[in-house]
Amino acid sequence: MTRSRGSFCCLFLLTFALMTTASASGESPVPPFDEIFRPETPARSPRQLSWSPDARLLAYLFKDATGDALWTQEALGGKAVARLRLGEEEALESLDKVRWAPDSGSMILVSDGDLYLYTLDSDTLERLTETEAEEEDPKLSPDGLRLAFVRQGNLWVRDLASKSERPLTTDGDDVEILNGKTDWVYWEELWGRDSTGFWWSPDSKRIAYYRFEEAAVESYALLNSLPVYPEVEWQKHPKAGTVNPTVRVGVISASGGETHWLPVGPTGGNERPEEWYLPRVHWTPDGAVAVERLSREQDVLELIRCEALGDDPCRLLVRESSPTWVNVESNTTFLDDGSFLWSSERSGWRELYLYDRSGTLLRQVSQGSGHVTGLDAVLEASGEIIYSRHQEGFLGAKDREVRRSSLDGKKHQILTSGAGWHRAKAASDGTWVHSWSDANHRGFRILRNAQGKEITRLPYEPATGFDPEDLPKWKFFTIPGPEGTELPARLLEPAGFDPSKKYPAVIYHYGGPESQVVNNSWGGRRRFLWHKWMAQRGYFVLMVDNQLSNFFGKKGADRVHRRFGPHNLAAQLAGVEYLNSLGSVDMERLGLWGWSGGGHNTLYCLLNKPGVWKAGVAGAPVTDWHFYDTIWTERYLDHPATNEEGYRQSSAVTHAKNLKDKLLIVHGTGDDNVHPQNTLALIKLWIDEGIPFEDAIYPRQKHGFKKNEYAHFLQRMTEFFDRNLPVADGE
Repeated sequence: MTRSRGSFCCLFLLTFALMTTASASGESPVPPFDEIFRPETPARSPRQLSWSPDARLLAYLFKDATGDALWTQEALGGKAVARLRLGEEEALESLDKVRWAPDSGSMILVSDGDLYLYTLDSDTLERLTETEAEEEDPKLSPDGLRLAFVRQGNLWVRDLASKSERPLTTDGDDVEILNGKTDWVYWEELWGRDSTGFWWSPDSKRIAYYRFEEAAVESYALLNSLPVYPEVEWQKHPKAGTVNPTVRVGVISASGGETHWLPVGPTGGNERPEEWYLPRVHWTPDGAVAVERLSREQDVLELIRCEALGDDPCRLLVRESSPTWVNVESNTTFLDDGSFLWSSERSGWRELYLYDRSGTLLRQVSQGSGHVTGLDAVLEASGEIIYSRHQEGFLGAKDREVRRSSLDGKKHQILTSGAGWHRAKAASDGTWVHSWSDANHRGFRILRNAQGKEITRLPYEPATGFDPEDLPKWKFFTIPGPEGTELPARLLEPAGFDPSKKYPAVIYHYGGPESQVVNNSWGGRRRFLWHKWMAQRGYFVLMVDNQLSNFFGKKGADRVHRRFGPHNLAAQLAGVEYLNSLGSVDMERLGLWGWSGGGHNTLYCLLNKPGVWKAGVAGAPVTDWHFYDTIWTERYLDHPATNEEGYRQSSAVTHAKNLKDKLLIVHGTGDDNVHPQNTLALIKLWIDEGIPFEDAIYPRQKHGFKKNEYAHFLQRMTEFFDRNLPVADGE
């Protein structure tokens, strides 16, 4: 049920039909909502790009006029080939993951939880598994003879020649015991979509793997209320200040046998081993295991070398510490001679450093301004790396560039030039896919050789209907901020802008530490197109990044330590002052919105500075930081036992009575990231106080809504802002 200050549900469809018919300026047509957000044929571009180990072929999925297919493109040029058509008779209906074999002659495919082997030369597809259980994270051994995967919380190995398979672990249950895979909180906060829980040794004889013991971790109930009798999914979820899972790293023979558990606990002090995180695991070229361990306070990160067999203590290679927190990255890479690349923010900016095998620092390898944003390739044959980073200058963080540097620190080359986001998907020989876009152009993907020469362009099919590139264009600049700073900002002016008229405005923000919304990239996600569409309909749209954002480096982000809210509020108030200075914004028609951390920050702004914004939308917000998970929350706020006041002042529930503005709060009932209890706890306080509000609840939707549901949310938000910040006739 939706509660509001006035009934509007019966008018919703009529209102929405009217608002999409014409531009508020009367000069430019407004594309119908469905042409952009529910097009008959969506835009199509290659996805799941993957280079073969020999750098000869680029594989990707692409849906052309004939249908979806697995394609390969020769690195030296030539015609792309549709290798495997999906959905055809006796073919796979879908393809979830593609992994090359080490010899580049075949691929392991994951489809609907089962595994397949596709051989390129013979164009044959062999089904490897057919079980009710899902097979996860398949990886071929370096010699290509065996395939390891996870099934129901256990690690399995299949011999490809004999077609026999066996479990290496047997006590996993996918609930309280997980072997070879991460739990939810590691996946969400330390790994992301590249999450993995086991690693083959270089000689293909052993496997290192995670073991998670979750029995002591409390469970959260996610309720599906749609069946006649609702269903409950129980999720192991450690909330701030509660017990984390116990994590170990073991090494087991690929033929089976006993697991050797590595002694990876802390080497000094009274810390309990289970209070430390083990966020990364690596094999060294000589057969040792390097483990990254992070204190629960996340102020100490160590790289330790452990012998794969025997009980010798692990040896410290690198130690990073900070009075606030240390970030974990995915850039650690061991080279053939035992040296390794390590990323660090010790200078205040993320850079790449080379260490020798004993842990002695040799040199900084990366060069440039701002943060290194990704290590794209290590080219051992030429002794070089390819990486992405911010461009030069303070506003350079809005743009990205691709660089190549030699490991000896003597050569540095910028591979891309010009504004916008340049990114690389590089092969082992330096051939790479160059992706580019800016905030006003969808851009391209170009296959280039190691010298940067264009080989071919990857295909792209635009959506049917209105061209989004015809919508209003972003402008980038800085505005005066708190403490004499300049803050990055970007602005869309209303279509047909007339300086003599007054227009409503919507501000979008996220505001979390080390984030940014002032990006000079296309951002094809629907909310960014929605901003352009709203400008076409007569709104100003503004985005401002605060002093915690990527523009200010790690030292800027450190400002948030132990307290959320004030810095982002100050930045958004600076944005309000900027809009007021334009003279064309009606300050009585000012809106604010955000999702997730941006939803939390929207509530913080409205509740701590009521009356500035007339209407706000808070999507999937954290409302009480005791409700969020251990790793993310404690990284910034520390443990609740040592910072209860920081938790209290940072939470929307503390300031709930201050709601004076129009508010729409949105949540999915299946959100396993920011649990729906956040919204329910806050609206219960408003009900108790008799404070009106509006809500939109989406059944079974997770933190990221599905396409149809997200389009509906955008419709709902449009109606909400139109009703509370109306575009007047003639604007």
